[in-house]
Amino acid sequence: MFEAPTWLRDLGLLAWFLVGVGAVLVGAIWLLAEISTIVTPVLAGTIIAAVASPLVEVMQAKGLPRLAGALIVLLLLIALSVVVALLVFGGIVENSADIEASAAKALDTVEGWATDAGAEGTTSATQDVSQAVPEAGAKLLQGAANGVQGLTSLVFFLCFSLLATFFMLKDGPSVRRWVDRHLGVPVPVAQTVTRNMVNSLRRYFLGVTIVAVFNGIVVGVAAVLLDVPLAGTIAVVTFVTAYVPYIGAFVSGSFAVIIALAEQGTTTALIMLVVVLLANGILQSLLQPVAFGATLGLNPLVVLIVTIGAGSLFGMVGLVLGAPLTSAAVHIARDLELIKRAERAPPEPALDH
Repeated sequence: MFEAPTWLRDLGLLAWFLVGVGAVLVGAIWLLAEISTIVTPVLAGTIIAAVASPLVEVMQAKGLPRLAGALIVLLLLIALSVVVALLVFGGIVENSADIEASAAKALDTVEGWATDAGAEGTTSATQDVSQAVPEAGAKLLQGAANGVQGLTSLVFFLCFSLLATFFMLKDGPSVRRWVDRHLGVPVPVAQTVTRNMVNSLRRYFLGVTIVAVFNGIVVGVAAVLLDVPLAGTIAVVTFVTAYVPYIGAFVSGSFAVIIALAEQGTTTALIMLVVVLLANGILQSLLQPVAFGATLGLNPLVVLIVTIGAGSLFGMVGLVLGAPLTSAAVHIARDLELIKRAERAPPEPALDH
């Protein structure tokens, strides 16, 4: 009389199964967070190597040893990083006084608007904003550095990232074969999993690069046409921050509008704001289905949801890896289904000669 029906027993077993899987995931995430000092740079190096390894493979196909190809690609990546850093930070540092003065002018302009509108206490509000800017910047940098929390120093992170990138570029195929053999599933299934994960990372960063180049060109050209100072720095900042999903667009857009407001006045700032909104809104929405749809096979709305959700749970690492891992899961499920169908299909009858 008290025997539970079959469906209820199955539901209970499934619930306990999900609880166990959740506990394992939570434990794994906690463990990775505890050893993030080494895990984070290795993960960063692995992602960079996965994206750049086709260059090594091309060099290897031309007859160059893989060790030499990996070293050349690593040096190219270092040179590219240095150039981008000099363009961004060099322009900002070189014009730091102008940028600070522009920010002060922009605050004064906003204060004047508020005063004309009859608002009270605008002076104290401006002082509060001025005091809050360094704190906001520090919080923003802290949020952007969530992926490197627990590192003893930035130098340590960069050195281990470079080391991991070099070894993954050099030994990537052998590491992948080892993972395929020890993943705990049949080797063809493991190869499907690892292949789709690597391909999704490459497709994701290809799509991000397309969007970043588009935004940088649109905003930079607009800054030149509107005669806004630091147009080159604005374009490079827009390009670089595009690799930080959604947050980067807000940061680079604010930077461009503040410079325009301080140096060229309200009308130019409003035009620049419209350009930024168009570049990161309507125009990007037209480009994203081509960039992410063709590269990831995901709807842009799905990309938005999984990126924000993963970023809320796992910080910067989640922001970067949420969309490509989701794409990998979709492609893995599709490929495994195709494998099952091929195995179930009856063999073709032999032709009699």
